Amino acid sequence: MGDKKPTQRDSQRTWGGRFETKPDELMTRINASICFDKRLWREDIAASKAHAAMLREQGIISEADAAAILEGLDQIAAEYERDGVPERLELEDIHMTVESRLAELIGPAAGRLHTARSRNDQVATDFRLWVRNACDEAVCAIHNLQRALVVRADEHAETVMAGFTHLQVAQPVTLGHHLMAYYEMLRRDVSRFSDSRARMNESPLGSAALAGTGFPIDRERTADALGFDRVTANSLDSVSDRDFALDYLSAAAQCSLHLSRLAEELILWATSSFGFVKLSDEFSTGSSIMPQKRNPDAAELVRGHCGRIIGALTALMVTMKGLPLAYSKDMQDDKEPVFEARDLLTLSLQALAGMVETVEFVPERMRAAAAQGYSTATDLADWLVGEANVPFREAHHITGRAVKAAEERGCDLADLPIDVLKSIDERIDQRAFDVLSVDASVRSRRSYGGTAPERVREQIAAAKESLGL
Repeated sequence: MGDKKPTQRDSQRTWGGRFETKPDELMTRINASICFDKRLWREDIAASKAHAAMLREQGIISEADAAAILEGLDQIAAEYERDGVPERLELEDIHMTVESRLAELIGPAAGRLHTARSRNDQVATDFRLWVRNACDEAVCAIHNLQRALVVRADEHAETVMAGFTHLQVAQPVTLGHHLMAYYEMLRRDVSRFSDSRARMNESPLGSAALAGTGFPIDRERTADALGFDRVTANSLDSVSDRDFALDYLSAAAQCSLHLSRLAEELILWATSSFGFVKLSDEFSTGSSIMPQKRNPDAAELVRGHCGRIIGALTALMVTMKGLPLAYSKDMQDDKEPVFEARDLLTLSLQALAGMVETVEFVPERMRAAAAQGYSTATDLADWLVGEANVPFREAHHITGRAVKAAEERGCDLADLPIDVLKSIDERIDQRAFDVLSVDASVRSRRSYGGTAPERVREQIAAAKESLGL
């Protein structure tokens, strides 16, 4: 392709002094990340301001240069807020985009900003700040969904529905109890994001390219200015670590699994076979050919987003798995999976909160399902244990025979004649019918964490206090 003589613009590249010819156009395209890492502009400017202030305080740059740099960075922030970040591929990334614009504004003093730092510790700092904020956003969005669940659970603390195992009717529970199960899943998600945030809150700034710097910098000063709890302890690890991004993605993937399970239940419950809910118009769509359809598209998309978020985690894990210390260009691909996962998780949390807030439950269908499938069989077995002193395994067998008798007669357990029950086991008496209704079954589950309405209301009260409701 022949020699490509360097241009004035090429000579301005941060690394251009070593090279005699300009990069191929394809190299420029594959090397550039500005199209996606421009999201980091706020973090890049914040970290640059903290770095400049520290350089001034340490006497590494002059007061005049520091003042010009800080003023210029504020002007750039105002421009980007107003007009967005320009994408010049030859500047490669957000760091050089900011530095180039700073040079246009204040001249040679801009070149002093990069003293005692490298793009390696710069991007590690910027990205860590961004992910830290993403953790905070996730916790806030999760709390909003939890509030919606708690409000609806409070409305339905006594609404009886079927509890399922293997998607078969198992035992009666309350809708409030069911909804609070998702509250608990999300509570663990909050803890995962919070733990990740605490672990990642270390500042890599000052680690430079990989070995630290000979300038008398104050890393604690910049860490404090950026809200970090401490500084990282090893410069090699500092610039090559992406555990914080993997921690975020791991928490996001786990959270998305929970959201997908809730979405799946709403999808099932909205079918004519279940009929447990009616989804609102706001979170449903119609069919282009079948005018009667009401499709749970929002829930289906939440379910689909889960796969993409898990894919983001897998992608970054595979990227990082074989990289030697310290920095490698592969790590430029660390951001897009995290950015995508954050967007999908935020959208999914918001959509599910809206669905939970607006869904119409159908208690009569839920109660009818709870009465099917001999869901109070365990209550009969428990009665035999508690009232007739029958060992549980024997009580289980007796109850199985009672279920078979009900199946043969095409009736519920509660509708079996007492003489039929006595023919199965003479220790069964009239008192057994007191436990065979779905309401009695639900009321009896008083163990801590159980579905008895009084226990459900206790959990709701604790959740409200935690959420500030």
